[in-house]
Amino acid sequence: MPSDRSVSAIGVPLSVLDLAQVGPGESVAESLAHSTRLAQFADTTGYRRIWYAEHHNMSAIASAAPAVLIAHMAAHTSRIRLGAGGVMLPNHSPLTIAEQYGTLAELHPGRIDLGLGRAPGGDQATFAALRRTHQAAEQFPRDVVELQGYLRDESRVAGVRATPGAGTNVDLYILGSSLFGAQLAAALGLPYAFASHFAPQALTEAVALYRKEFRPAPLPDGGETEPYVIAGVSVIAVDDAEFAAEQLHVAQRQRIKHLLAHHRPLSDDEADLLVDSPVGHQVAAMLSRAVVGTPDEAVAGLREFAADADADELIVASLAPDRRAWFDTLANLAPPA
Repeated sequence: MPSDRSVSAIGVPLSVLDLAQVGPGESVAESLAHSTRLAQFADTTGYRRIWYAEHHNMSAIASAAPAVLIAHMAAHTSRIRLGAGGVMLPNHSPLTIAEQYGTLAELHPGRIDLGLGRAPGGDQATFAALRRTHQAAEQFPRDVVELQGYLRDESRVAGVRATPGAGTNVDLYILGSSLFGAQLAAALGLPYAFASHFAPQALTEAVALYRKEFRPAPLPDGGETEPYVIAGVSVIAVDDAEFAAEQLHVAQRQRIKHLLAHHRPLSDDEADLLVDSPVGHQVAAMLSRAVVGTPDEAVAGLREFAADADADELIVASLAPDRRAWFDTLANLAPPA
């Protein structure tokens, strides 16, 4: 059942980042079935949106094609906003993304978001397999502007119009984990989503810079944009605090194993021995702002995090590896409809 904890208990709206994780022993189909169930549950509560991130060549993540995933989830829900958090734009042409998300917006008007990142979303071999070059990331600011032009029916490429896409004005968000994304979002007058669920180190500095340098941009309805910050946060919120701590440990172990997978597979015991190694410290830094505990403790932690981050909205990613705890975390935090 949805939690009776309101958004006001945290102070900002809550959304969901579903990493479409493929758990141990699960098939991709089973993972996506869990994601569908979560989307249907979130649709009945007060969660504002669900985002899916583009990752490639990762056996534990099933969101390589976020537009396809969004189309499926939109067809199985009726209210909640759905989007990419995000599309790694250097992997694609702006026209292709405008057509994909323009199609989604025509099918599900008022429900589609488009977050944009400049990282490749995979390793160097994957980048090559996608037929992309390193120069593509350097063109990210220009590609964002070109994409926005297609969606606003103000194409910057003579003789080219996005159909579908033109005039849909899909909401764009700049994603980032550094000062670069903050500066770009501010310069373009776009909302900014910070990836503090895995790279929190520059969070406060980036948000402060974004708010300081933000320049309002014109909206299609004649108004102007205002600064808006979404901060990602990893969460485990289950009734048993000891079990929550155990789940955090398992999550840390899994990340250590993932980071070293290109060397050789590690056993659980081998991964545990690396907690105090450089890679273990790297994982600890990635999860340093994770909120872990009982539901009441998690609400208090999220409230503190939102204030520290100066965030207008939080997008929470369930960190729990156990599938039941994964779902319960998001159910325990769900704002009322």
